[in-house]
Amino acid sequence: MTNEEHLEKNLEVNETSEETQNEKYSEGDTVTGKVSKIEEKFVEVMLEDGVVGIVPISQLTSKRIETTDEAATLDQDVTAKVIKVEDNTTLILSIRQYDNEATYKELQSQKDNDDTISATVIEVVPAGLVVDVGVRGFIPASLISTEYVEDLTQFDGQTLDVKIEDVDVEKNRVILNRRKLEEKSQHEERLKVLDELVVGDIVKGEVVRTTNFGAFINVNGVDGLAHISELSYERVENVEDAVTIGETLNVKVLSVDPETERISLSVKQAGESPFQKFFNEHQTGDSVKGTVKRLVDFGAFVEVAAGVEGLVHVSEISHDHVGHPEDELKPEEEIDVKIIGFDPDKEKTSLSIKALKEKPKNDTKQKNATVYSDSDEESLTLGDILGDKLKKLDL
Repeated sequence: MTNEEHLEKNLEVNETSEETQNEKYSEGDTVTGKVSKIEEKFVEVMLEDGVVGIVPISQLTSKRIETTDEAATLDQDVTAKVIKVEDNTTLILSIRQYDNEATYKELQSQKDNDDTISATVIEVVPAGLVVDVGVRGFIPASLISTEYVEDLTQFDGQTLDVKIEDVDVEKNRVILNRRKLEEKSQHEERLKVLDELVVGDIVKGEVVRTTNFGAFINVNGVDGLAHISELSYERVENVEDAVTIGETLNVKVLSVDPETERISLSVKQAGESPFQKFFNEHQTGDSVKGTVKRLVDFGAFVEVAAGVEGLVHVSEISHDHVGHPEDELKPEEEIDVKIIGFDPDKEKTSLSIKALKEKPKNDTKQKNATVYSDSDEESLTLGDILGDKLKKLDL
């Protein structure tokens, strides 16, 4: 055998040996080795069995790099995935794919455990924030904060705490949520505020929103509702007539429900009631001016001070018999009345018109004045209500 024939045979053996070595590798295999050469567009990796693999620059890392030496050094330990076997002689490897699969697996585990992770913002786009969590992730604008964020560039370069919303390996997609952490923090803060509030306390609050049924007032970061009936002792037709958005005022805590995170507040009860003021300034027997506000079957309600109405019972309108209050009085009519009784506990005032008028000489009956109570309405019968009306019809 000549020398040329001997060399040719050795080459055939080497090629066959190399083919045999590479035939044991398939796409998707995980391999380990060390970086043996760094070129401009690729890196060579010497595997543990002596086989050489090629890692293109695009497969070195998921980060953006310009040169291979930004992501590789000589003798660096490498774990990679086989992404292609060319002609049974060349292995194309991907460090990026191996790292990504490991990262996705870790992210899924963190999602299942509801872990909080850190994400570094690498790009701001109109729809949200592109972040680095080992792989590229995305925080949609709607999941950045509980409040609307107009300028997203304020987050550029920041490292944010986030929750993992979705992991999709096939689509290389990771959706993250920062708003959820804000909601949790705000929930804990609200519970703390609710725990510190005491029913009956007078606290300061800011009107933040109005509706047709009341006003929402922020107390120490938590919104409470003051029903329209609790805005003023005077009758309130429109909430905006009683309070203004942005106004700071004292409110009384009526109830606190930690489970529903609801607070009931009262603006009117935070100050001295008009009745208490009127009661302190007057006494039984005083004569005052008033305005007829409402006529009912059993009498007339007369406003004697702002927010203070007293009842003139039908029996106290005139010394003569009065079947229907509207026969003697008209709404908004100004009249003189005498205070004949107070009920401080129920904040009620009883008034009389006839007590200011001279009693007819032929009236010899003596009547004791009584303070109006809820039982006056309850004691009325259908006959009391309809009797005089039927008499008018001569039935």
